[in-house]
Amino acid sequence: MPTLHWLTRDEDTRAARTVPYRLLQEDSSHSCGDPDSTNMLIQGDNLDALKALLPFYAGRVKCIYIDPPYNTRSAFQHYDDNLEHTQWLAMMWPRLELLRDLLAEDGSIWVSIDDNEAHYLKVIMDEVFGRSRFVANVVWQKRTSRENRAAIGSAHDHLLLYAMAGDLRWKKTRNLLPDSDSGYSNPDNDERGPWRSIPFSAQGFRKNQMYTIVSPIGLALDPPKGRCWGATEPEFIRLRDIEKRVYFPNDGSGRPRIKKFQSEETGLVPMTWWDSANFGDNQQAKKENLSLFQDEEVFGTPKPERLIERILHIATNPGDLVLDSFLGSGTTAAVAHKMGRRYIGVEMGDHAVTHCAPRLRKVIEGEQGGISTSVGWQGGGGFRFYRLGPPVFDEHGHVREDIRFPTLAAHVWFSETNAPWKGKGKSPLLGLHDGKGYALLYNGILGDRRPDGGNVLTRATLQIIREAVAKKAPSFDGPLTVYGEQSRLGPSTLARENVTFKQTPYDVKARR
Repeated sequence: MPTLHWLTRDEDTRAARTVPYRLLQEDSSHSCGDPDSTNMLIQGDNLDALKALLPFYAGRVKCIYIDPPYNTRSAFQHYDDNLEHTQWLAMMWPRLELLRDLLAEDGSIWVSIDDNEAHYLKVIMDEVFGRSRFVANVVWQKRTSRENRAAIGSAHDHLLLYAMAGDLRWKKTRNLLPDSDSGYSNPDNDERGPWRSIPFSAQGFRKNQMYTIVSPIGLALDPPKGRCWGATEPEFIRLRDIEKRVYFPNDGSGRPRIKKFQSEETGLVPMTWWDSANFGDNQQAKKENLSLFQDEEVFGTPKPERLIERILHIATNPGDLVLDSFLGSGTTAAVAHKMGRRYIGVEMGDHAVTHCAPRLRKVIEGEQGGISTSVGWQGGGGFRFYRLGPPVFDEHGHVREDIRFPTLAAHVWFSETNAPWKGKGKSPLLGLHDGKGYALLYNGILGDRRPDGGNVLTRATLQIIREAVAKKAPSFDGPLTVYGEQSRLGPSTLARENVTFKQTPYDVKARR
């Protein structure tokens, strides 16, 4: 497969491995609504934030939408969009790698971009995600007014879509678009209700689908030039005489068409052309922002809520997790909230506080802009606001002494299994995975913080872990890895018990 080369490529393709795992620290003064909400708004560099999310959300995100800087060689108020081409690629590569690791097996990623970097982005996304996972390049009409200063005015953006399952498998899980009421009528008072007609012809030549059809007024009709009929003659006769679905337009002189009843429609397959009339444009998005912030200098190219609604409708269902790591003015989080999806939004600048958090508060209060009316939004829910804290590991790659049990447990589990930890931190047993068990004796999880107490592997603490294993899986007899401050069990005992002991903090390494 062709690859793209730039000045710092070798360094950039390794960058994600060197990003430290940081703590996520809640700032409740900016959180709002339901205190038990799992929705997250994170302020900080999105590269650090994505790495911090990995131990908890790897493989769990159903849909990622990002609207990264377009590298248009102009500067917006809220972020610098003037990056050299190499710098832009250096920014995108490690972030795409981490986003890929966060996607679920049936998940998809949608990236908004314009012509300045779209074709380069396609090449590096082919490499990061795999070319077989490319689904479509959706073209969105972002403006209808002419750019008289341009040689040729830009009227569209691209939406590059990749699915982890690949095109054919993802097709089985994505949602179709709702049917339009337009085009249906019932001119013959068919008892089955309103219908529309579709052509009874197919592209190409099939010998058993080349025959003459006689219309109700006696005309002999052949297939259109270069086409054949849409089915064999016996099937046509069945559709005409038994199902009464054949319709001849122009008072019987036109070629046959097939009735498709509105009650039978299950949805429409999405197309790659998204016009502004149905999906909004930048001008509508600016109006939505102005109604929320009364700010004359809002984001230069915000996205309308209808555009994000369509993406989330196709790619997710209520309760699914959505991620936007270039949150901007907060549109993705606002739309996900109104549509009943869980979400994580990451924004680096001060507008995480000045724009994103206030916008989500208004959503919780029931604001009626954007898609609120169409989805019946009345308010409710909540989100929690986080900032990036210190690294979990010190400069030597060892865990910091002040890390709490759930945080270290998540990192231990992710390091061993490459999967997010879903535990609650109430037991030293972290879980069972692929025939192996993992446990952590740390920070007084057994209620004994003495140096030689609950953080030490002894026969007593091992028995507690074994009891937890038996409760979870009575027939389990696989190997057990235990992390703790020290072990009082000798090598022969550990071997007999099929236990591998790893010492904290020294054997807990930052995963690369």
